[in-house]
Amino acid sequence: MAFFKGRETYSVDDKGRVSIPARMRKCMAPGVETFVLTRGLDDDPCIFAYPTDEWRSIEEGLKGLNQFNGQERFFLRMMLSWADEASLDGQSRIMLPKNLVEFARIERSALIVGAMDHIEIWNPEIFDSYLNARAESYEQVAASVMGARTDGMAKG
Repeated sequence: MAFFKGRETYSVDDKGRVSIPARMRKCMAPGVETFVLTRGLDDDPCIFAYPTDEWRSIEEGLKGLNQFNGQERFFLRMMLSWADEASLDGQSRIMLPKNLVEFARIERSALIVGAMDHIEIWNPEIFDSYLNARAESYEQVAASVMGARTDGMAKG
């Protein structure tokens, strides 16, 4: 299982290609060189990039959704209608689909962020705005999300 972490900023070339950081490529399973790209959520206007082996786990979860439930059907449509595959080229770049670039408002540079089982590709300015717009501090969120485990992390 991949576990992506860290962040790097790369330029996006005129053809819409962006490099995937070497340290993130090293997290991928051997032989996996293709990503499934899809849009992020409305509050997170970025591109989600899942290595194909991780995407298979997402597909298994999607199979469990009820297509007769309007909310679940809408989610399926959004997740899958935006999905596209992109393979690493010889220079470790992937081609970003135009519709996803427009959704994420990516221009000349892209911030590549590790997000455990996938990579997020952001417009760096939008990511900074996202971080600065948070009403709660990182410490408050950590305490809420991690609960009692936060103390052990701080001491470790």
